[in-house]
Amino acid sequence: MLDAARFSGMPTIPRSREPGTLREPEHDALHHRAADNLRFIRDTMARAGPFTSVSGFGTMGAGAVGLVAAAGSMLVPRDEHPAAWTAVWLAAALAAGCLSWAAIRRKAARTGQSLSAGPARRFALAFLPAIIAGGVLTATFVAHGLVALLPGMWLTLYGAAITAAGAYSVRPVPVMGGAFLALGAACFAAGPDFQLLFLAAGFGGLHLLFGFLIARQYGG
Repeated sequence: MLDAARFSGMPTIPRSREPGTLREPEHDALHHRAADNLRFIRDTMARAGPFTSVSGFGTMGAGAVGLVAAAGSMLVPRDEHPAAWTAVWLAAALAAGCLSWAAIRRKAARTGQSLSAGPARRFALAFLPAIIAGGVLTATFVAHGLVALLPGMWLTLYGAAITAAGAYSVRPVPVMGGAFLALGAACFAAGPDFQLLFLAAGFGGLHLLFGFLIARQYGG
């Protein structure tokens, strides 16, 4: 049927919108603004949150490497071969660092946490200064024949690095850093005869203990 209004010359009146309805452009604009707001909130929360990709399994692996280094360094008397003794521990530190980094990357990929911005960036910036200082002091102590001071210095500066970085991570991390600091102070006080035990307790035992706690409480 033809619309009689079209042929009667009467103007047609547009059908009114239902109350509360929006024109299509207005609806799209609101949808995009809401999506942008949600994206902004999500990104802000991600940047402000803790660095949760510290791997408990990687930390436990570092502990296993520390125990192996302690056993290996017993075969190389420090007083007779200071350079070789130091090389054993530096090789262990490199191996443990690579293992931990690989485990962190895997956990970050699984959880979707960025390793180049936000909490990861703050964690790294807090962690690195004490580690760099430890490298500089290691070279200086070895050059001046102060190898006996290395164990206490390693434990103390590593504890400082972990404590500082742990401020941007999960709770067990700064607690572990504090334990390393205490162990380093005790190592200086105990004297050279017990230093190997402190190294094994720190880089072996503490890594195993706190790595287990992190893996159990924070998903690996």
